[in-house]
Amino acid sequence: MDLRQLSALVAIADHGSFSSAARALYTVQSNVSGHISRLEKELGVTLVDRHRGGLTDDGGQVVERARRILREMDDISADMASRGDAVSGDARIGVIGTTARWLMPQLLPALAEQHPLVHVTVFEGSSTTLLPRLMAGHLDAAVVHLPVDDPELTVEPLFAEDLIIIVHSRHPWAQEDELSLQRVASEQLLIPPKGTAMRRILDKAAAASGVTLRAQAEIDGVRLLTSLAMEGFGPAIVPSTAVPGWVKGDFKRVLVPELPRRVIGWVQRRRPTPGAPTRAVHQSTREILGTRGALQRGVHVGSEAFPLGKNG
Repeated sequence: MDLRQLSALVAIADHGSFSSAARALYTVQSNVSGHISRLEKELGVTLVDRHRGGLTDDGGQVVERARRILREMDDISADMASRGDAVSGDARIGVIGTTARWLMPQLLPALAEQHPLVHVTVFEGSSTTLLPRLMAGHLDAAVVHLPVDDPELTVEPLFAEDLIIIVHSRHPWAQEDELSLQRVASEQLLIPPKGTAMRRILDKAAAASGVTLRAQAEIDGVRLLTSLAMEGFGPAIVPSTAVPGWVKGDFKRVLVPELPRRVIGWVQRRRPTPGAPTRAVHQSTREILGTRGALQRGVHVGSEAFPLGKNG
């Protein structure tokens, strides 16, 4: 077993065929086919389904470990190249959309100035889509909605943000600046689906107040939740950063003091430990949040950001 064989298998997984994998690896198809055949012979299993295309179940298991091995090789090179002050290499970071919207325009220029040799690839998604990619080794770290409870991951809270109601200007609640959770529960809402981190927090808060939130529709996507509320399809509970202060329109932000804050955190795998480029992105993220995070509407940073009982 060698790295060329593992690289060929990963390329087939990523590009779907021997020919596409060969193009991605800047080689010929016969080389890719030879690498896979030798790997299959050594392991005693069929890794690629030649008739239907794609990987077999055994191939799927092997490719996930292959990704980790290849990523470890990249991290070794990056760490050795980053022994001095200059950090170099690649970092693949997943970020939930609401945070990416305001954090990335500040983080990426700062990172380019501090660590110009670090190449960052940012993947936007929801917490439910980013965490499996992190566990599988497709991402080096992710900025997601907490809580995250997995012994294979390390979690660091970064900031907390208020949860608010968004309603169209024609809705009766648009005349209010604050609403009680009991009143919020009196009407059907646009809320995240059951099983999502934010829905668990909302249901827990509602139970503590002796009420049950009723769903007009369950939407797995904060941007869509926000857009539907702004268009008048119904009130939606969303995090503050879903509606930055510069966004204007026929809608109203309404506070619900009984709702807990949503906590956003930096999550990475325990093993293998992150390479120098990922550590550089992490440090720059913390610095940006320390200097500019509190300037975002509804965002809280520092020791008071996660009061007891407010951290989800």
